[in-house]
Amino acid sequence: MTSIQQIELRGLLPCVFRGMEETEKIRQSEVWLRDELTLERGCRVCIQAESGGGKSSLLSFIYGNRFDYIGSILFDGQESRRLSVDDWCELRTRHLALLPQELRLFPELSVMQNLQLKNRLTDHKTEAEMLTMLEHLGIREKAQERVGLLSVGQQQRVAIVRAVCQPFDFLLLDEPVSHLDRANNLIAASIVEEEALRQGAGIVSTSVGNPLQIEGATLVSL
Repeated sequence: MTSIQQIELRGLLPCVFRGMEETEKIRQSEVWLRDELTLERGCRVCIQAESGGGKSSLLSFIYGNRFDYIGSILFDGQESRRLSVDDWCELRTRHLALLPQELRLFPELSVMQNLQLKNRLTDHKTEAEMLTMLEHLGIREKAQERVGLLSVGQQQRVAIVRAVCQPFDFLLLDEPVSHLDRANNLIAASIVEEEALRQGAGIVSTSVGNPLQIEGATLVSL
């Protein structure tokens, strides 16, 4: 599979919102039930919504974790529902990276073991590069500590580093800095932006009020 240049959302709506098509919430959405919303490779998009608005669902739909929606999601014109298991494995290894809101770290493993589990699939980063990112985020000294002993904010920083330890055309970040102060938000944003620029990739993040500070990001209301 070659690099993904576009992700198209056509008439998309979570099944749980079925029957709400004429409500103000859905009618005012810039995502749900749009004839076509195209995410271009290289984009910087921040999707904002209230809690329960479907932010996590949207990223799960794009990443192929869930298919409980009406409408279509297309990767360069190819319908996502028609992709094989092998296609999805390839997509998630080399084309789509996801930082889920619940982080999905392994608490019994160390910080570096969590990073290496992801990085080992493609050897995308060296150990020195991963340690440098941890240092920039102020948790270099936690590298050999079990993740379960870290604070939520420290775990979030680990998950940000893990998210960029692979090739990607689009980086999907679900409320990535909800537990970070402004200083760490800016550092996290610089790490994400630097890696996306290096790969020519798009960044799609979500926020309920504390967005990742990516300069020039397009704000989209869900």
